[in-house]
Amino acid sequence: MIAKHVPMRSLKKSDFAGLVKYITDEQSKTERLGLVNATNCEADTMQAVIGEVLATQQANTRAKGDKTYHLIVSFPAGEKPEDGVLKAVEERICAGLGYADHQRVSAVHHDTDNVHIHIAINKIHPTRNTMHEPYQAYRTLGGLCDALEDEYGLQKDNHQGRKSVSQGRASDMERHAGIESLVSWIKRECLEEIRTAKTWEELHQVMGDNGLEIRQRANGFVIESEDGTQVKASTVARDLSKPKLEARLGAFEETEAQAERKAKRRYDKRPTRFKVNTTELYARYQEEQKNLTAARKVEWDNARGRKDRRIEAAKRSNRLRRSAIKLMGGDRLSKKLLYAQAHKALKDEIQSINKEHKRERQELYEQYKRRAWADWLKQQALDGDKKALEALRAREQAKGLQGDTIKGEGGAKPGHAPVTDNITKKGTIIFRTASSAVRDDGDKLQVSKAATGDAVTEALRMAMERYGNRITVNGSPQFKAQVIHAAATSNLPITFADAGLERRRQQLLQQENSHDRRNEQARRGNERGRADRRGTGRPGRGAADDAGRGRGAADSRAAGASRTGGGQRGRGPSAGTGSAAAGRRNDAGNGGRHVLNKPHVTGIGGEPPSFAKNRLRALSSLGVVRFARGGEVLLPGNVPGELEHQGAKPDNQLRWGVSGSGGIAADKASAADKYIAEREAKRLKGFDIPKHSRYTNQDGAVTYGGTRNVQGQSLALLNRGDEVLVLPIDKATAQRMKRVRIGEAVTVTPQGSLKRSRGRSR
Repeated sequence: MIAKHVPMRSLKKSDFAGLVKYITDEQSKTERLGLVNATNCEADTMQAVIGEVLATQQANTRAKGDKTYHLIVSFPAGEKPEDGVLKAVEERICAGLGYADHQRVSAVHHDTDNVHIHIAINKIHPTRNTMHEPYQAYRTLGGLCDALEDEYGLQKDNHQGRKSVSQGRASDMERHAGIESLVSWIKRECLEEIRTAKTWEELHQVMGDNGLEIRQRANGFVIESEDGTQVKASTVARDLSKPKLEARLGAFEETEAQAERKAKRRYDKRPTRFKVNTTELYARYQEEQKNLTAARKVEWDNARGRKDRRIEAAKRSNRLRRSAIKLMGGDRLSKKLLYAQAHKALKDEIQSINKEHKRERQELYEQYKRRAWADWLKQQALDGDKKALEALRAREQAKGLQGDTIKGEGGAKPGHAPVTDNITKKGTIIFRTASSAVRDDGDKLQVSKAATGDAVTEALRMAMERYGNRITVNGSPQFKAQVIHAAATSNLPITFADAGLERRRQQLLQQENSHDRRNEQARRGNERGRADRRGTGRPGRGAADDAGRGRGAADSRAAGASRTGGGQRGRGPSAGTGSAAAGRRNDAGNGGRHVLNKPHVTGIGGEPPSFAKNRLRALSSLGVVRFARGGEVLLPGNVPGELEHQGAKPDNQLRWGVSGSGGIAADKASAADKYIAEREAKRLKGFDIPKHSRYTNQDGAVTYGGTRNVQGQSLALLNRGDEVLVLPIDKATAQRMKRVRIGEAVTVTPQGSLKRSRGRSR
C-alpha cells in the first residue's frame, strides 16, 4: 500500500468542487466507481456536501495557499481489500495527518490495474476556520502504511524514500507517460563519462559530445538538452551538486565554444524499453501530435464562424420583428411591451447560441487533446488497434493478473463479442458483464469486485472462446468452488487441468443431469395427470393399457365409482365402454375394492397421505394427493417403481407464502428491503436515482419500470410520479412481464399480481 499527496501547482486549479466531481464520476464505466463516503458533513447529497465545504473554505480569508488536500492511497496489483478495510484505512490515514475532524470526500476506483482511493480533504477546520498543512507528510504516510499493512494483513510495500522529489517525478513520468526521462537517459548514456572529467573544460567537452549543457542557475547547476528539457544536476547524481563539483573542479567556468561542437549523441524523447518494436507506432504518434494543434485551430475557426452566422441571423430576424412592430398600429405602451419582448427573445437566443458554441469547443478540445505516449496507445487500443494493445502489454512494468484467475488453453473458438469497458495502461482489458466485470491481460482472466455466479460463468465462457477449453484455475478455495459450480450448472464444454477439480465437476454435472431428469419426468407426469382430469384421455383405451401406463383417466373414474361398491355411480354416458367394463372386472376380481399396484399407496377410500403421515410439508414430494370431492388422482402419469428410493425433491416455490417471521414471505421482504436500501444509499450520496420504497397497496396509477433479481427473488419496479415502488413477484409473473413494455400502465390486483390496465392479466 502506497499513500501519496498530489500537490496543486496553481492556486487557480485549487477547486474542491472539480476534484470531487472527478473522483465521483463513473465516466460511463461499470468498473470505475466503488465505495463513496462523505465525512464530517451535515449535507445528505453530494452537491450539498460540495456547497458546505466551499462555504467553510470561504470563511477563511487570510490563508493564501491551497485549501484542498488531494491524497491517493493505492494497493498492489491483484489486492482487493473489503469495503470495511478500505474505510478503516481512509479514516486512519486522515487522522494520522491531522484531518480527523476535517470535511472530506473519498471514492474508491477499480478502473486501473491497482485499486486506489482518492480523498479530497478540506484543509480549513469546520469550526476554528484555521488551515492545517501536515509537516513532512511523506514520513507520516510511510509509517501509517507500515502499521496498516501489519494490522489488516495487506501486502507489504516499500515506503522508504530512496529518491529525491525530482527523481520521483521523473519516475512517475516514465511510468505514466511511457517516455524515457532526461535523468534516466543521462544515467544510461554518459554519467560515468561526466564523473571522470578532471577539469571544467573536460566536463564541458563531455556535455557537448552528448548534446548537453551545464549552466549555473540560482544556487545550483542545471543540465539542459538541445530540445530545451532541463534537470537539476543534483537530481542526476548527488556528486554533481554545485558544492561537490566546485570542491572537485574548482570555481565554475563558462565555455564559449560549446555551441560549435557537433554532438555524437543527443537526448530524444523516446519510449521506454518495450519487449516489442514500437518504431512504427511511435512515428504515427509523433505525426498525429505534430498536426494536432493545427487541426484543432481549423475546427475552432469553423465553429466560431458557425456561431457568428447564427448570431447574425438572430439579429436580422430581430430587426425585421422590430420593423413590423414599428409599422403596426397601436398605442405607445403596447409597442413598448412588444419591443421588450423582442429584445428578451433576442437575448435568450444569443445566450443559447453561445452555450452551444462553448459545448462544441469543449468537444473539439477533447477530440484534439494532446496525449502522452502511453495514453495514446491506450486510446488506439480502445479503437481496436491490436498492435497498440500488444505494445501496452509488452511494457517492462506490465505484470500479469494475480489472485483469483482463470486461464484457458487449446486454441480460440468463435463466440460472442463482449463489450469493452476500459483498457488500462498495462494492456488489461476490462469487459462488462451483468453484475460485475471480467479482466483480461492477454493470458488470464479475472473476475473483478464480487465474484458472483453469473460473472464467473461469463469468465469461463470468455476463457473458452478466447484461449481454449482446457481451464486452469488459480486462487482461493472459495473461488475454485465457485468456478466448479458455475462450470457444472452452465454445462460448458470445458475440462479442468487439475484432476481433482475435474472429478468434482463431473460429480456435480451428474447430479445436475439426474436432477434435470427427475424434474422432466415430474413435469411430464403432471401434464398427463392434468390432461386426464380434463377428460382428454385416448378414447377406447383398455384397462390393461391403462394399468401399464400408471393408470390414466379410466382408472380415475373407476376409482371414484368403486367407493359405492356398484362401480356405476358418478359415471356419465360419455365414459368409454372398454374402460368402464375393465373397471367393473377389476372391482369384481378384488372383492369390490379397487387395488392400486403402487408401493406405499393405500387403497381408495383410506386416509389421504397428508393425514396418514401427519406431515403437510412433505405433501409436494408424494406420489398421490386426495381432493375433498372426487377420487384420488395420480399426479405423475407414470410413477417410477423406485419412487420410494428416488423421490421427487420438495418444490417450495409451489407453496403459498406464510405470514410472520421466516418462510418465503420473509425472504421476499428481505430481498425487497435489501434492494431498496442499496438504491437509497446511493441516492443519498448524490447519485441521480429516484426515491425507492415498498409497494403497500397504494392507490393511484403506476407504470411498469422493469424487474430486478435480488437473492434469487424477482422484484417488479413500479413508477408513480418521481417514486419507484418495489413489489416482490414470483418467477412465472416475472417471465410473463418480459412481454410488457417499459412505461406501460399496469395495475396491482388485491392478490398481489400484475396486469395491464388494458389487455390480459400479467
